[in-house]
Amino acid sequence: MFLGSAALMPVCAQLIAAEAAPNAAEGSAQQRAEEAFQTRMTAALNERQLPFPDHPNNGDEQRYTNRIGSYSKGLPHNNLGEVDPNAYSALLGALATADTRDFERLVMGCPDPARQRKLVNPQAGKAFDLEGADCHHLAIPAPPAFNSAEQAGEMVELYWMALLRDLSFTEYGTNLLGQAAADELSGLTDFRGPKSGGRVTTGTLFRGFTPGDLAGPYLSQFLARPVPFGAQAIDARQRTLLPGIDYMTQFADWLDVQKGCQPLVSDQFDPVRRYMRNGRDLAQWVHVDVLFQAYFYAALILLTPPDPGDPVTGGGIGARLNPGNPYNNLWNMTGFGTFGGPYIAAQVAEAATRALKAQWFQKWFVHRRLRPEAFGGRVHNRLVNPGVDYPIHRDALSSAALARVFSRYRSYLLPQAYPEGSPLHPSYGAGHATVAGACVTMLKALFDESFVVPQPVIPSADGLSLVPYTGGPLTVGGELNKLAANVAMGRNFAGIHWRSDYTESLKLGEAVAISLLRDQRLTYKEDFAGFTFTKFDGTRITV
Repeated sequence: MFLGSAALMPVCAQLIAAEAAPNAAEGSAQQRAEEAFQTRMTAALNERQLPFPDHPNNGDEQRYTNRIGSYSKGLPHNNLGEVDPNAYSALLGALATADTRDFERLVMGCPDPARQRKLVNPQAGKAFDLEGADCHHLAIPAPPAFNSAEQAGEMVELYWMALLRDLSFTEYGTNLLGQAAADELSGLTDFRGPKSGGRVTTGTLFRGFTPGDLAGPYLSQFLARPVPFGAQAIDARQRTLLPGIDYMTQFADWLDVQKGCQPLVSDQFDPVRRYMRNGRDLAQWVHVDVLFQAYFYAALILLTPPDPGDPVTGGGIGARLNPGNPYNNLWNMTGFGTFGGPYIAAQVAEAATRALKAQWFQKWFVHRRLRPEAFGGRVHNRLVNPGVDYPIHRDALSSAALARVFSRYRSYLLPQAYPEGSPLHPSYGAGHATVAGACVTMLKALFDESFVVPQPVIPSADGLSLVPYTGGPLTVGGELNKLAANVAMGRNFAGIHWRSDYTESLKLGEAVAISLLRDQRLTYKEDFAGFTFTKFDGTRITV
């Protein structure tokens, strides 16, 4: 409903008329106001007429009355880490009403209220938007079930990622532990990570699912290069963490965190800033980044021409714009507020906030999937407590990676890169991955995916320098896809997300961006035939 629109339109028309030139080519202020209204109405009607999707979940919440397969962090738990059933029912009640007062009545789990963490923004999943698809109008498939071989396979990968956090990406191919990880993942009943010749190799280990993810170095060029930022430049070296320090490896600490308590320990930082060279560095990047930061940086690198006279800060590559950009072949005009630099920079941030709303609906109101750290607690209790018989697939219980974790920490818990473990919102899908999908889709729509990145670089094994990459050509499209995977899998390296959180969230973010581009197309005055680009599944689309 457009309540009050009849009353507001004359006021808007008067304001427009007061500022309009006497000979405005667009016609009267009243005509302009009507055109603006009809444009918004057309976009709204187009979105409303799209088929409304089903929102299936994996059934774990109904299957297990003790809620062992569902997200419950922050609520009261018993000594096994199982949620108090009344507290969980109260959470479901608050989600049903989406009323602030019902959330505020929830009984939280930390015995020390001063250390209690807060649930993260469940009401965002009920928010509306005035552009793009409504967040309830987009869907993702049900995640793997608690007792499935697929979930066990994802957990084994996470144990290996924890074990290999401090190994340089460049050393996967020569390290015996990296080879052991690839070999075990190859032999699992149902592991869906990328393979070569039917097997996981050190060249596909922990990578994303697009062809670009498998080309060249593990790390995207957009995370390795310095970032030109107007008159300034941003060094790609980061403040990272000391190696070998993991968290929540003892059950008392794990249980404390499940109840929602702030941890009593904090990160320990490397005194030397380094280029991102391993899983721990990547996990730290996505621990503290501004959520669209990587893609805003990528836009700056893509927009800025190379500067041969400034090799230290000259990270720009001056990529060609998408062939569909209407200003490509005009002599007298160039883009700016539409189809130019400011427009491109803003598109990245605009996609991010809408992606989060779409994913927060899935997280809180559809799936409520447990975090990997909680599943690690289930594995631990299954193996050390004779009275516990959680239905966990044998691939997780008999994993060589799990045995190595136990040998190192004397527990079967999943070692975490962050003292606090995951944020206080459910696992499926992933906010970082959804934003990655949306922002990278925007960039692929705005730039020429086939443009070859000049002078690619790769961080040294110690992260102290950049060295030239001398392999095959790396394209903008491939490196953008890799950037999305790097950011999403960085959360997996931290131990707080599953592989399927990444894969399905990337596609959800892509759908969000496509819906935005579709609505925005109605607003342009330029002769515009649409942007053509490649989706994550390899198909071509014009929007």
